[in-house]
Order: sequence, then C-alpha cells, then structure tokens
Amino acid sequence: MSTKILVAGATGNLGKRIVRSLIARGATVVALGRTGTADEKVQALKGLGAQVALVDMASVAEITDACAGAACVVSSLQGLRDVIVDTQSVLLEASVAAGVPRFIPSDFSTDFTRLPGGENRNFDLRREFHGRLSVASISATAIFNGAFAEILTYNIPLFDFQKKVVGYWENPDWRLDFTTMDDTASYTAAAALDSDTPSRLRIASFQVSPRELADFTRDVMKTPFELVCMGSLEDLRVHNKSERAAHPEGESELYASWQQSQYMQSMFSTHHESLDNNRYPDVTWTSLRDVIVNNATNTREGDER
Repeated sequence: MSTKILVAGATGNLGKRIVRSLIARGATVVALGRTGTADEKVQALKGLGAQVALVDMASVAEITDACAGAACVVSSLQGLRDVIVDTQSVLLEASVAAGVPRFIPSDFSTDFTRLPGGENRNFDLRREFHGRLSVASISATAIFNGAFAEILTYNIPLFDFQKKVVGYWENPDWRLDFTTMDDTASYTAAAALDSDTPSRLRIASFQVSPRELADFTRDVMKTPFELVCMGSLEDLRVHNKSERAAHPEGESELYASWQQSQYMQSMFSTHHESLDNNRYPDVTWTSLRDVIVNNATNTREGDER
C-alpha cells in the first residue's frame, strides 16, 4: 500500500506541482480544496492521479475526515492572515485530530526565523502560525527555499531587463538563495515521504551574488548589465516602512508593492549558510542558466511584468 499524503492548496501553482511530484514518487495523494472549487481545477488534479476532497475549510470535522490515514499533511496555502494563520490553524487542528504524524507548513521562503519581527508582513504571519505549530502534538518541518528562482525573469530591481541593471543593496557579493518552483515541489515531495525529517530544511537550486549575476549577463547572455548599488539596507528598511505607512490599502494585498520590497530587504538580510540539498540525492537542481533560457519569452527587452 502506498503512503497517503494530503496536500492543502493543491489547486495553486506550487501545490499542483507538489501533487505531481508526490504521485511521481508513488504516493497516494489527497488534494484538499474548498467546496465550490471550479470543476476544471478538480479535473486537472484528478488527471494527475490525485484523489480530490472538497471541504469547508473552516470545518475541523470535514478536514479531519480527509486527513484520516495520512502520513503527512503538506500545506501550500497562500494568502494573508485569514489563510496563513486562521485557515492553516484549522488544518493543523484537523491533522492532530486525525492522528497525522507530520505537518509541513506553507513557508517556502527565506528562513524568516533568522530575521527580526516587523520587517516583513508576510513573514510575520508565518511566524505567528509557527507559534501555534510549535505547541501542537505533531512533528513539523519547515522548508526554506529562499526566493523562487522564477522571479529573476520578472524584471525586478535585482535583475532589470528593461534598464539592463543588476541592482543590489549594500553588498554586491552577498549570495542570494534561489529555488525553482519545480525543484521546491520535488524536494517537498521527498520530505513528505521521509518519516524522519528535522524541523527545518534549507535548500537552493543555486546561490548567486549580484556581482555574479552581472558576470552572467556579460559572459552567458552576451548582454552586459550594469552593477548598480541601490543603497544601504537601512535605506531600504526606512523606505519600506514609509511606503507601507503611506499605502495602508496594501494590507489587503498579498503582494503589495511595499511587500515585494520587503522581500528584497529580507533576501539581502539573511541567506543559507549551509544547504540540505543532498538529503535526497534523486532531486536534481536547476541552474541559473536554465532558469533564464527556459523563461526567455518572459525576459525579453520591454517586458512589462
């Protein structure tokens, strides 16, 4: 009998990839979704080979039934406090009630445990949920993948295709952690099927500094980008606090402009000193070159994303 894993948030971008990776590893997957989920999303998950359980996400009883017999619950839920803290807490309570031995929360980020509170709104929500998770009678493993590598194709200040600039704050040799969504999903699937994981796993498809990114544009892309200092981390911190105060409507947006800038601040404030990439030798890692080449249509000059 194959191992049963429940995935919450399975209709999302990362969640669907985790479902696919688990099924490729031979797991029995229950994809948890909200009652009323569009049929095309349900059929897509079934097409991957998953069982689909549509529930009231506020009902501990309904989710407990769906969790029965699972070896691990993986949360890939995305949202603000009502999701990351409230809904995820219902999922946690149901997991405990069903006797599930292990829980992987929806972190998938820079290791925010090494950052102070109050500097990143979305990390503060995850930190609040971890306060509840830490006292629950279930083993938990957070997976910290740095930033999703795909953001390098989104025309961000760090890697700006329009201006042909590699921007950095304070230190051009600071190494940044990037993991593709597929690599994150593959590693998460392996961890979900591993009954003896530690409380934290840190991974990266690759680590690269702004200076190395600039070198990459010259040597590989054959289109040199200018390496530009955007200021100090304190400059960025002050800017982010000012922008958040000036745009309170952004509190209801998952990726408000100031929240995106807070992520940049976090990336330049901490990185993985060591990686757990080798824990699962069958997981292969995507290179920086592959990310850029595979997303060439997104990184063309004039991209408005």
